[in-house]
Amino acid sequence: MTSVLTSVPPLRVAQDGPSLAEQMTALPVATLIVKPDNSIADANVRAETLLNMARSAIIGSDVSRTIRIAEAGARFDIWHSNKAVAAYDIKVHAGRTAEMEVDLLISPIVDHDGWRVVSVHAQSQARKIGRRNSAGGARSAMGAAAILAHEIKNPLSGIRGAAQLLESGQDGRDTALTQLICNEVDRIAALIDRMQDFTTDRTLECHPGNIYPLIDRAAGIAAAGFAKNIKIIKHYDPSLPFATINDDALVQVMINLLKNAAEALDHVARPVIRVETAFRHGVSVVTGGGRGSAVLPIEILVIDNGPGVPEHILDHLFNPFITGKRDGQGLGLALVDKLVRDMNGFVQYARDTEAGESSFRILLPMGMAS
Repeated sequence: MTSVLTSVPPLRVAQDGPSLAEQMTALPVATLIVKPDNSIADANVRAETLLNMARSAIIGSDVSRTIRIAEAGARFDIWHSNKAVAAYDIKVHAGRTAEMEVDLLISPIVDHDGWRVVSVHAQSQARKIGRRNSAGGARSAMGAAAILAHEIKNPLSGIRGAAQLLESGQDGRDTALTQLICNEVDRIAALIDRMQDFTTDRTLECHPGNIYPLIDRAAGIAAAGFAKNIKIIKHYDPSLPFATINDDALVQVMINLLKNAAEALDHVARPVIRVETAFRHGVSVVTGGGRGSAVLPIEILVIDNGPGVPEHILDHLFNPFITGKRDGQGLGLALVDKLVRDMNGFVQYARDTEAGESSFRILLPMGMAS
């Protein structure tokens, strides 16, 4: 690695193939190679453009000064870690450019202690590669649900009370109709109660728990109902430790994601949903706001072979009332985003065009078994 990054002629991957330096230049994302002392050893053309600096000025500079965290009160230091770090939606001063929001992905280079590859995704690029938007969607959903709950539940209680008065004064001829009114009012009230899940930003009560019975419960509900004609394949990591979760919230999240996948497969000849789990060593996520980084090694994937999310809604996928379905309400993914956040986790969407698959990835903190 050292020979490649210094003045020694670069290695070639094949007799007629591009050199490593040429591959670095061709990368479509701003990329830096960082030494153990935090000095930048190399930078590609995209990095020059993003930082508004010449490569000669970038090389040798301190990465923590070249890419400076701009958030006031930030308590995290992503530049002094030997682990992989994913820092999403953070504000930085990058080189000579104005303040911008970016996603930073930092990956240690195997067998070269302290060496790292840093890729910097500007927001417009990051959204195209499938990362999710910020918490604005969940906050909008909270406000919308609070207004709807207030405006609808009050008249519902009046309607139900009127139906009960009618029922008490009847001789039984129209009892079935008044009971129907009461039942339908109760059903709508229950729907409003579910929507009120958006109206609180309090943290869920979480505990260390085994995610597999909860995933299986959600998959069983899907297989018996909305996904009964779809093949559901499970690939579980048997060594996965406990995660820090709220049982009901995780079941609801999985049901919503499975239902979303099933609806995306309506016109697919051989519909398949895969549920996979894995332990991602050293994965940390920084979501901004000065909260610091969180280690989120527990991964759950819900993958389908449907057509994917329409391009025009990708930027707002987790916002309420945003949907690509003709009869959709656009609340399912907004609730998923909120519940995963309430469990101190992270959810994102990605599309693999080569494989023809879409996936929702949940990252959760690890819990210690009692």
